[in-house]
Amino acid sequence: MSALIAENRRARFEYHIEEQYEAGMVLEGWEVKAIRAGQVQLTDGYVVIRNGELYLIGCRINALRSASTHVHPEADRTKKLLMGKDEIKRLVGKVEQRGFTLVPLNLHWKGGRVKAEIALAKGKAQHDKRETEKKRDWDREKGRLMRHKVSSSPKE
Repeated sequence: MSALIAENRRARFEYHIEEQYEAGMVLEGWEVKAIRAGQVQLTDGYVVIRNGELYLIGCRINALRSASTHVHPEADRTKKLLMGKDEIKRLVGKVEQRGFTLVPLNLHWKGGRVKAEIALAKGKAQHDKRETEKKRDWDREKGRLMRHKVSSSPKE
């Protein structure tokens, strides 16, 4: 079972998710400690492909106050993502040809290592976003009505 570290909820609202992949992350020691302390933010993150390699940009990891004096932590450092060469080639093809983009969905622990779940996604149009919002509001209202109905039902 993998424990969730951070989630990018905005990604599911902004994009139609097509395929999901798991990638390892190249991190420094202070970053792992900060992640364990919950000092990570993924909302503005995105994935780029450079020279056949994946990089996560915009994932903010705030250094702990107890960070070593000889380490100079950089919160918005570009992090390299690790995936198989064949998978990366498939992603490159889809991103370049079909107008897909790569977005990070979440960071999680797997076997003591930090993994990033990234998605091949297409941007939603404004009316799709409104539709998603309406559906979410209706689901919330439906839940409220059901709870109210259950709690106020006459007891015999």
